[in-house]
Amino acid sequence: MSLNFGRPQLSIPGPSIIPERVLNAMHRPSPNIYEGPLIDMVDTLYPDLQSVARTKHTVAIYIANGHGAWEAALKNTLKSGDRVLVLGTGRFPINWGAMAHSHGIDTQVIDFGMQDDVCQNKVADALKNDSNGEIKAVLAVQTDTASSVKNDILAIRKTIDETGHDALFMVDCIASLACDEYHMDAWGADVTVAACQKGLMTPAGIAFVYFNEKAAQARKRVQPGEYWDWVLRTQPYIFYRQFDGTAPTHHLFGLREALDMLVHEEGIKNAWKRHTTIANAIWAAIDCWGSKGSLKHNIIDKAKRSNAVSTLATGAGNATQLRNWCQKNAGLTLGIPLGFEGDDFDSHFRIGHMGHLNPPMVMGTLGTIETALKALDIPHGEGALSAATQVLANHS
Repeated sequence: MSLNFGRPQLSIPGPSIIPERVLNAMHRPSPNIYEGPLIDMVDTLYPDLQSVARTKHTVAIYIANGHGAWEAALKNTLKSGDRVLVLGTGRFPINWGAMAHSHGIDTQVIDFGMQDDVCQNKVADALKNDSNGEIKAVLAVQTDTASSVKNDILAIRKTIDETGHDALFMVDCIASLACDEYHMDAWGADVTVAACQKGLMTPAGIAFVYFNEKAAQARKRVQPGEYWDWVLRTQPYIFYRQFDGTAPTHHLFGLREALDMLVHEEGIKNAWKRHTTIANAIWAAIDCWGSKGSLKHNIIDKAKRSNAVSTLATGAGNATQLRNWCQKNAGLTLGIPLGFEGDDFDSHFRIGHMGHLNPPMVMGTLGTIETALKALDIPHGEGALSAATQVLANHS
């Protein structure tokens, strides 16, 4: 017999929970894509997208997922034979580098593994050793969705500057935008890639590439092809060309509603604070569970954890059992491990805590996990829910 007869809860690190308001905004007939209200509405998206990334620079919108944003960034700035330095924290920067390699780009990878952030000394050494300036770009993620590590983007920028290297600095904010604090301009990113289905609370299908003047100059030395060309996508006087054909109409209506909620009602700084509190509540619960038994954080240093996702290690293959119990018996879907193989796959899971979340949703997730721990007789410490509620109660 199952208790799973209510509304299911999705607690994976993207796609995130979609607000009812966003779904309702999308529930409409197809609009005219050549003139009228749709075009006027889309014009309002760009300044709000800039506000979320804290930038005054240009943003291009693509019908794509995050991998499409990766490819767009690469195609507009690099060509076959160029070299990039990939800062491999977790899984996703490694994958971005693999995509670059598939385009004939030479990839120099520093693999920091699944539990560490970027080591600035290693970055500095790699750039100093590139005396001929062959490295054209440095690729990094702010949050690796697989390991849940968060990199210090400003520190990487300072390292690049201190070496005097002229490489473009390209940052993946797919999992972190609107969840973790980010300042594209103040932190010196030349290119930022993101997508709509995580912190921006919109169904997967549209992606964003932000680029500054330095990146725009790099575009002049490459041929990105028509679809990925960000020049065509940033000329508002040709709306049809902005999307290389039919616009993703209903996604755009949904995004407009999500940005209203995030930028104009809550405010991006308040959204950062909310995500910080929720993350700390979840971490407090994990600390209590981990006081007995083998369950623990994948990223031990709290300062290096993402506010959007937490990766947990359970030991002894308990993670798969726990995920299956939560989904089958309680309607809670937790994230599978990514970047972990063999026995490690069955000993890790992820909790997504990004986007449209409030205390009942967070406590429901934590309460269900604790129920599963008890039902499966997985050793764990007590007091997790009390610890989480205290963090939430202290939110100002």
